[in-house]
Amino acid sequence: MIQKVIVSMLLGLCAMPAICQETGRNGTVLIYRVTVIQRNVDAINYQYRALPTKIDFRGTVLMPKAKGEATVESKRGRTEIEASVDNVEGSQRFGREYLTYVLWAITPEGRPHNLGEIVPGGSNKAKLHVTTDLQAFGLIVTAEPYSAVRQPSDVVVLENLVRSDTVGMVQPIHARYELMPRGQYTWLGSQAPANAPKVSMEQYEALSQLYQAQNAIGIARSVNAGQYAPNTLAKAQQLADEANRLQLSSKSNTSLVIQNAREAAQTAEDARVIAERRRQEEQLSRAQADVSAAQQARAQADADAQRAQTEAQAAIAQAQAEREARQRAEGQAAAARQSAAQAQAAAESSRAQVAQVVLDQSSRQQREQEIRQKTELRMRLLEQLNGALSTRDTPRGLVVTLPEAAFSGPMLRGAVTNQVARVAAIVAAQPGLRVEVEGHTDSGSTEPLSSRRAEAVRGILIGSGLPANAVTARGLGNTRPLYSNASAGGRMENRRVEIVISGDPIGTLPFWDRAYTLSMR
Repeated sequence: MIQKVIVSMLLGLCAMPAICQETGRNGTVLIYRVTVIQRNVDAINYQYRALPTKIDFRGTVLMPKAKGEATVESKRGRTEIEASVDNVEGSQRFGREYLTYVLWAITPEGRPHNLGEIVPGGSNKAKLHVTTDLQAFGLIVTAEPYSAVRQPSDVVVLENLVRSDTVGMVQPIHARYELMPRGQYTWLGSQAPANAPKVSMEQYEALSQLYQAQNAIGIARSVNAGQYAPNTLAKAQQLADEANRLQLSSKSNTSLVIQNAREAAQTAEDARVIAERRRQEEQLSRAQADVSAAQQARAQADADAQRAQTEAQAAIAQAQAEREARQRAEGQAAAARQSAAQAQAAAESSRAQVAQVVLDQSSRQQREQEIRQKTELRMRLLEQLNGALSTRDTPRGLVVTLPEAAFSGPMLRGAVTNQVARVAAIVAAQPGLRVEVEGHTDSGSTEPLSSRRAEAVRGILIGSGLPANAVTARGLGNTRPLYSNASAGGRMENRRVEIVISGDPIGTLPFWDRAYTLSMR
């Protein structure tokens, strides 16, 4: 039986008294801030290649009736998580900008990893099967404006709980997650209409992804992504327009609608992070100008001290010339000499301090300049690569994805070959970068196909100007799925080839990444 849900649940008012919103006179949605108490979550080091173990989920003060459990199994090269939750109410009860839920893995160092989107059905239940390369981590669920966010909001509704029968746990590590302010992902839009029609679960998911893409693009525009990351934002808008076109088509495939909408949200998030980073760099430049002004003020102080020293020496000469009052003149000269010595000592101390400040500032500026150059090159390459093929920034490097539609059997289609050649030209212009081509499939029986596709892409990259020793290729089969193979859309997403670009010229840290503070219990 097709499950029915109401589209208007995406647009309804929140129910909690402390969390509410209303419509202003000009039709703008006014959002009241959610007050959330910081909590701690246990990070668990799961025993490598041990038997599967279970943990529980418990609801926080924001959703106390929510619950669930997860089965975690550490396998060779990855950790698999099978999670199920219950009593998870609509995310818009916390504010209209919250359109979905996201499952996060928090490392013992406090770094968050987006594991995937949780979509509750009409019975407020949901399941999610994901993989991660982490070994030790804690699990939380947050309400988010769209699924492609890279930092968790402060609306935490579920957190993991170690059970008495949890096995394979080396030690519980207590990590305190400092979640970013909610305003980071706030965008005020116009009020949506009420009395929306009922649709199937498949159509609900497609509509939810479209709203999430609109949220992501609106948030990116609100932080001037149109000025700082125009190519990436334009790519996101193009994907969102295509998803809307497919949704309006009477013969549309909901899997393609969801695929384009999710990629639009992800690309818009890249544009938002680039804009934030470049705005921070502008603020840093202004701060450096202030330091330069302070250095000029210190130079003026040195000049004043030198002038005072010259005046003291003149007073000594005049005192010596007054022979009729030698004793008094000698006393005045001694006092003048002492004053001059103090002024000179003060001047020397001031010069030493200024020299040290200049030296420290120069060293710090040099380090910051190197980091900025690598980050700027990384963001510029991401912009250029997004102009050719869909690209995302990850801790492994810049990842260019070739979907299933780009291949005909093991070979690339003609139009995509030109796009891959353009990627090769962009990478070849930056010496010192290395490229890894990884083929993926949705089943073990097609593993040879992943290797052949990876080798075909490598051949095009080398033929387009990249050195052969800088490009490697390997087929990973179905060992690293992005989504569950239980649906056709998930299998299509898993059949892909990824071009991973890394190297010292672009550094090892994604431009959107940052560390979190820990407190041990």
